[in-house]
Amino acid sequence: MTRVSTSGNFGVMTSNLMRAQVLQNIAGEQVSSQKNATDLKGYAKNAEVLTAMRSAQAKVAGFLEQSTQVANRLDMQDTSIGQISDGMQSARDSIANAVAAGSAETMMQALSGAFGDVIQGLNAKSNGRYLFSGAKSDTQATTATSMPDLTAAASTASLFQNDQYITSNRIDDTTSVDTGVLADKLGTGVFNAFKQVQAYVDVNGPFTGKLTQAQSTFLSGLLPTFDGVKTTLTTDQAKNGLNQARFDTAKTDLSNQADTLKTMVGGITDVDMAEAITRLESAKLAVQASAQVFASLQNSSLLNVLK
Repeated sequence: MTRVSTSGNFGVMTSNLMRAQVLQNIAGEQVSSQKNATDLKGYAKNAEVLTAMRSAQAKVAGFLEQSTQVANRLDMQDTSIGQISDGMQSARDSIANAVAAGSAETMMQALSGAFGDVIQGLNAKSNGRYLFSGAKSDTQATTATSMPDLTAAASTASLFQNDQYITSNRIDDTTSVDTGVLADKLGTGVFNAFKQVQAYVDVNGPFTGKLTQAQSTFLSGLLPTFDGVKTTLTTDQAKNGLNQARFDTAKTDLSNQADTLKTMVGGITDVDMAEAITRLESAKLAVQASAQVFASLQNSSLLNVLK
């Protein structure tokens, strides 16, 4: 004969009910958070691998953020160097046109405008910092504002306020690239070319109206100088462009690495939603069944039979 124990049955069913509730809570948390666990302890043997992958994620994210910032600065440098180069080309064209026409009626005005473009390019900013000032990024690169400043200064070098620090940035753990460009390197040849014009004006008077033979000869002799400076600026812009390409490629590679790591981490941390929902529904059903059996036991007590 099987011995019936009401208290024993109650104990078993209470245990089953509590276990079903725990499983329901776990499944509910996984469905709401879409994660397998809320801490490393919940990932057991994968905890060490997960920690390593998250460390790699942080490193890649750091390089990606830096690459994005550097790429933006290189874009600004490209625009600014291009503006300086265009200013030189505009000045060269103005001189050539004056020589060809035999008249300098508007040449000095055009040269003044071109020099203004050069100054604007040299004093360009990115995120509120001067691009070509080296480490002195809170100081404008040149104090020159107009062509007369070129001959008024003690020397061309005195017009530049940058130091000689060249910014270097890392592409990855093993590769660093010099990305900075200095104002004196960009502008010394430019200033000296414009300075020759201003020095001639200071001594011989301004260019107005029809050119004399001496003026025409002088201006013709300047064209190779302006061409040479323009070529140097084109080379500087091309070097900056190579750095742009390198960091654009690095951004793409780092983005791919970040996506791969995210997928790998997700394979450990992300819950299978279909499976989790199924387990949640099963756990709810188990809780309901246990609760129903528990309630039934109350009516099957020996005391109820004796009554």
